[in-house]
Amino acid sequence: MSKRFNLWFILPLAVFVGLVAFFAVGLQRDPHLVPSPLIDRPAPNFLLPQLEAQGKSFSPATYHGQVWLLNVWASWCVSCREEHPVLLKFSREQHIPLVGLDYKDQAADAQHWLDNYGNPYTLTAVDADGRVGIDYGVYGVPETYIIDKAGIIRYKQIGPITPESLQQVILPLLRELQK
Repeated sequence: MSKRFNLWFILPLAVFVGLVAFFAVGLQRDPHLVPSPLIDRPAPNFLLPQLEAQGKSFSPATYHGQVWLLNVWASWCVSCREEHPVLLKFSREQHIPLVGLDYKDQAADAQHWLDNYGNPYTLTAVDADGRVGIDYGVYGVPETYIIDKAGIIRYKQIGPITPESLQQVILPLLRELQK
């Protein structure tokens, strides 16, 4: 009887210790380093209406032959406000298209937000139902994708772009891709 008691005691304890170790390792990882299965793959194609230009639409094919950025954002996104000054500065200093993808948002709210905080985007496409975001594997907003001249996704920034990530990762990669 004592062997049975020990087994029933040790087995749940071993499972518990294994789960604690699994979660401890997972909590040590940086959530911004989640790998994207889309890196080095063609950017998903889409056709969405533009926010500022009624009756016009946008497709990634528009920028085929150019390096460009796709920034997924929303007016309800708190972290988007954090990265917004960085994007405004980027759009003033760089000559690279920065396309906004307004994700699961009301167009009027998005336009009001851009009117109040400034508009860093070359254009903004409206992904009201979030389907394009799903195709791009959006975990949450903001997220930014660097797309090369051939339409291949070369980098994915999860979370807000900071001055450090811009200087240390994004700008060097953009310079390399523009060669």
